[in-house]
Amino acid sequence: MPRTARRVSTPLSHRAPLALALVAMLVAPASAQERPEIRTKADFLRAMEELSNWGRWGSDDELGAANFITPAKRREAAALVTEGISISLAHDVIEEDAVDGGTYLDREVTRVGASGAADRYQYTGTYHGTIHSHLDSVACHVMFEGQGYNGYTQASIEEAGLCPQGSIHALRDGIVTRGVLFDATLLPGKVTPEGWVPLGTEITWADLEELERIQGVEVSEGDVILLYTGRWKRRAALGAWPTSEGVAGFQADVAYFLKERGVAFIGHDMFNDVSPHGFPPDVGLPLHRLALVSLGVSIFDNLDFERLAEEAKRLGRYEFMFTAAPLRIRGGMGSPLNPIATF
Repeated sequence: MPRTARRVSTPLSHRAPLALALVAMLVAPASAQERPEIRTKADFLRAMEELSNWGRWGSDDELGAANFITPAKRREAAALVTEGISISLAHDVIEEDAVDGGTYLDREVTRVGASGAADRYQYTGTYHGTIHSHLDSVACHVMFEGQGYNGYTQASIEEAGLCPQGSIHALRDGIVTRGVLFDATLLPGKVTPEGWVPLGTEITWADLEELERIQGVEVSEGDVILLYTGRWKRRAALGAWPTSEGVAGFQADVAYFLKERGVAFIGHDMFNDVSPHGFPPDVGLPLHRLALVSLGVSIFDNLDFERLAEEAKRLGRYEFMFTAAPLRIRGGMGSPLNPIATF
């Protein structure tokens, strides 16, 4: 089976060329007046061009923004471990059908004997979606107009029968870096009395800067940023809900924050994008496409930050060592996993 990816020579080159003046917006931090919006399809297409990291680390790069995680960054992250407190950031694997899921783990005991027992794990469908804690590969899983990060194409996946470049296998040595929790329940006016962010609430670029001020932390190059909205707390209290009723999450303009700060990965307690997001169906989930396709920023979906948020608030510290180890699957388009935060 061929494994050579077919690529386009120039990222997103089929669209109209950018005005050089727009590039200057990315050189220095934008003021509130200069801050570009992403509210329309035209805004989205402009941002896909402006923010592109295609070719930044070479034509055959498979890591994307994970390249920002250097040996020095890992040492910096390790130095954050002072209390020795370790917290799982995954939710228990769902083993029953649910209105916010659609797939579940079908677990079967295959052998029980005097010497021990064994079981088999199998998802009823993909682990991607809105319920299972997982990491998207930087390429292949999310594309736009038939192209993924760094120009790899739909045709190359069809030919190979797997993800030929930028698969989850590129992260086989694991992810060790600084994690920053953004607790959106700390934003004035964006939390219910019960302690979660209302459905459909968008968290913007400006909100992240406000949370930096509130939490006394500043995002730096190579960080993983994680957005807590209280999804699992709400689910435990009120039950599962269809995502069509709304999801609190990132607004698309957060893509500019990712570019400006050199963020390596993002994560959320649902699927990262706010919903409803107001974009047409052909844009789909705008932040997913801006992060994965244009920026090369991989995405953790459906993580569980309940204990992390409690511990961060108790310690008054929202930075920690973040570790994650995707499964070693050649050509894989993602991986279920159990990330860990260590204070």
